[in-house]
Amino acid sequence: MSARNPGMDLDLESVSKVRVNTQAVLKRAQQIQGRKVAKKQWQAAWLLKAVTCIDLTTLAGDDTPSNVHRLCMKATQPVRHDLLKSMEMHDKGITTAAVCVYPSRVADAVKSLKAANSSLPVASVATGFPAGQTPLKTRLEEVQMAVEDGATEIDIVINRTLALTGQWTALYDEIRQFREACGDAHMKTILAVGELGTFTNVYKASLVSMMAGSDFIKTSTGKESVNATYPVAIVMVRAIRDYYLRTGYKVGFKPAGGIRTAQESLVWLTLMKEELGDEWLSPHLFRLGASSLLADIERQIYHYVTGRYPAYHELPMA
Repeated sequence: MSARNPGMDLDLESVSKVRVNTQAVLKRAQQIQGRKVAKKQWQAAWLLKAVTCIDLTTLAGDDTPSNVHRLCMKATQPVRHDLLKSMEMHDKGITTAAVCVYPSRVADAVKSLKAANSSLPVASVATGFPAGQTPLKTRLEEVQMAVEDGATEIDIVINRTLALTGQWTALYDEIRQFREACGDAHMKTILAVGELGTFTNVYKASLVSMMAGSDFIKTSTGKESVNATYPVAIVMVRAIRDYYLRTGYKVGFKPAGGIRTAQESLVWLTLMKEELGDEWLSPHLFRLGASSLLADIERQIYHYVTGRYPAYHELPMA
């Protein structure tokens, strides 16, 4: 992870002045989606880059210690060894960026990774995920418990009610308290953009989250009807850029929810490179929240190496 963002005092004046030009945002998003993506070995290299930025996630009601263990093993060896060897990448230590689980599964993940002698970070969602509609006291306790169990990254959700009703000071104060509860753990703040109504609200929520000390801002829980879209991402990364120009602190970006294909991961990397530059093309400042994306990336890498797509039984379960 990058240097911590210490945050700053809430500047309500600059938040209230925000206006987002919707048409310009949509046009820019279309441009990026229309870019030609790399082919052959260059595409394979970009796909491996995408793998190293994935927060490999399981957030299901039927999560058990065994499927969390499987997730952790997949995270430590995300692409089949023989495929990496034929690309001469087997000794480069390629893993996903982290694993992401519910607070009650953090101890399982920490145990599995320790047994595998891996220092991969464990991220935990918290603060009443996904709705954020539980009392503040229990949301703070959830953060503390996840950290005590060994989570080094916490994905918090904001209280959308405060954002929708324009209570920016109250939202800032809540996120500040979450930041304190995280201690040394890095904090990613989920805006749940599909429930914020307008691009202007998304930009304001992004700014307030960063002012309150978020190390990353994240699009979605993956449980809303609208998750990570390119126009919303443009709005959020422009807020990151403005915050960096203003304070000198680099805040990371994490799209999550509905990112399933290797092709999409290439568009996300292109967006980051064009909007924020090469420095944001690393797991310190860019994460992809995904569960099924890795399987498709491994499938495309298999095709690059062998010239054919794998049969169902030829790749491990994702």
